Amino acid sequence: MSGAVWASVSGAGFGLFQAFNGRAVRDLDSVYVSTFLQLLVAAGVLLTASLATEDLGALREATAWAIVAFALAGMIHFFAGWTTLNLSQARIGAARTSPLLSTTPLFGVVFGVALASQVPGLLAAVGISLTIGGAYLVTDPGGGQHPHLRDSAFGLATACAWSASAIFTLEGLDGLDSPLLGVTIGMLSAALAYGALLAVTRMPLRLGEQAHDAMALKLLAGVIVALATWGRWLALDDADVAAVLALNLISVPVVLVVAPIVSGRHVEIVTGRIWAGAGLVIAGSLMLIAAG
Repeated sequence: MSGAVWASVSGAGFGLFQAFNGRAVRDLDSVYVSTFLQLLVAAGVLLTASLATEDLGALREATAWAIVAFALAGMIHFFAGWTTLNLSQARIGAARTSPLLSTTPLFGVVFGVALASQVPGLLAAVGISLTIGGAYLVTDPGGGQHPHLRDSAFGLATACAWSASAIFTLEGLDGLDSPLLGVTIGMLSAALAYGALLAVTRMPLRLGEQAHDAMALKLLAGVIVALATWGRWLALDDADVAAVLALNLISVPVVLVVAPIVSGRHVEIVTGRIWAGAGLVIAGSLMLIAAG
């Protein structure tokens, strides 16, 4: 398949992952244990794919910095980013979280300004405005209530982490030209670190009344997100970064449609305000991608 098709499939897959994961997170009382299970499943899928399709001899030729860079990218993207993703879904649901994740290009602009003194042009400035306005609508509860920063903090933190991880991913690819091995190294690093943290803190596994269904959904979500992540890397190997990022935004409407079906419309309440906010975030993100 072409890079564009892989990017589209990856975006749809990530949308399905968020919808299923949103329900699983609510039924597993511990967000941190939920994240660890997600990491374990995804790591298992990616490790299996690497062993089946990759030349492991490339690891012997890789630079030490490439391995470290991929591990750091995994710690930022998966350890930190997936934790805040689950915290956001537990707090405000998958439907309101998803558009916030699409602000990743906005943080890319911020890092560009901070690290390379890249001053945004007019198109980027308009994109920033639309993205911020859309994020405001998504987190605004309506009914005359004022939106609170804490309602959007975890979702925006996830977008920030995913943007920052790209810096180390690119560093890793300079010394190891294998996206699948790179993302597998990052996932395994995050899973091992998370397991060690849970062991040290002796965090108990507390399950809700729907624990059996939640575990099944968590397993399904972990497999889907692993495959979606792999698909994204395959897309990046065959298509422009801008095209991949744009097509990955398919995840937003997928979540807004599927999440209420999976969790119930009384739980995942998708209003016209959320659709409008998501539309603004997507439009702003596309402008930021084009400006980049």
